[in-house]
Amino acid sequence: MGTTVTHAPAMEGLSQDSEPRHGPVKPARPAALKRRRRRENLAGYLFMSPWIAGFLLLTAGPMVASLYFAFTDYNLFDAPKWIGFGNFSEMFGDPRWRHSVQVTLWYVVVGTPLKLLAALGVALLLAQSRRGQAFYRAAFYAPSLIGASVSIAIVWKAIFSDDAIVDRTQKVFGVDVGGWTGDPDMIIYSLVALTVWQFGAPMVIFLAGLKQVPRELYEAAEVDGAGKLRRFWNITLPMISPVLFFNVLLETIHSFQIFSSAYIVGGGAGGNACGPADGSMVYTCYLYVQGFENSRMGLASAMAWMLLVAVALVTAVLFWSQKRWVHYEEGAR
Repeated sequence: MGTTVTHAPAMEGLSQDSEPRHGPVKPARPAALKRRRRRENLAGYLFMSPWIAGFLLLTAGPMVASLYFAFTDYNLFDAPKWIGFGNFSEMFGDPRWRHSVQVTLWYVVVGTPLKLLAALGVALLLAQSRRGQAFYRAAFYAPSLIGASVSIAIVWKAIFSDDAIVDRTQKVFGVDVGGWTGDPDMIIYSLVALTVWQFGAPMVIFLAGLKQVPRELYEAAEVDGAGKLRRFWNITLPMISPVLFFNVLLETIHSFQIFSSAYIVGGGAGGNACGPADGSMVYTCYLYVQGFENSRMGLASAMAWMLLVAVALVTAVLFWSQKRWVHYEEGAR
């Protein structure tokens, strides 16, 4: 009796080493990938369109227009007339323009370091654990939020005016110089005091940097007998030097751009728009006077571009100098 071999029916269209009938999954076609990327890019540009429109209409467009006006005689009412470098020649020969440069440089050189010193000093105090620390941080930061407003500038002018709080306090100590805002030699000090009062923003940045300094470094230095001053100089400053550089750069640029406080404290519109005897005539204040009070928009545009060039040069010098005193962790640059 013969043996009958029965074979299991093979699956139709499928063998052991073969793929399914429909074959392997094919990758998307290049044309399909391009269409998908095009749709994704279109969606991205659609979401970015408000910012792009704002940049072109409110930033890039006015910048290009002001660059053209800088080489023209333009008064906002008549068509601009091309005069080449005439505005720049007049600017360099104007004694009030040179005075505004001197006042601005004095404000930057004096006000910025004092503000950063106050911010660093308070940050060092707040870096230590103590009761009510959150309240103190908020209280010291608050002036940075409201200090640039017109209302604060008006209050500041009232505080430093004749027979006001500051004047009366000075008389108690036998100092009778009158109100600062009415004195051409003293009004700039009131502006410096205002900017120092707004040390909250750099203070918060310093505080964040201080929190990143390893405690082990202080403990090792203390074991070696290093005092507080030596630990601050050899550990704290090098470790927070990137934060210090950031604050120096940011506050220097802000100092060059001061306007509202100088304009309001100085007196606002009128013959003494930049303070008595131009005592608070910072660069941007004189730029405003030329552009909007004297209707010399071409000259004001030239002044604005000179300010941009000056700030760019100062920024370049700061970036160049950081190689000598800013210490980054290896691989962090």
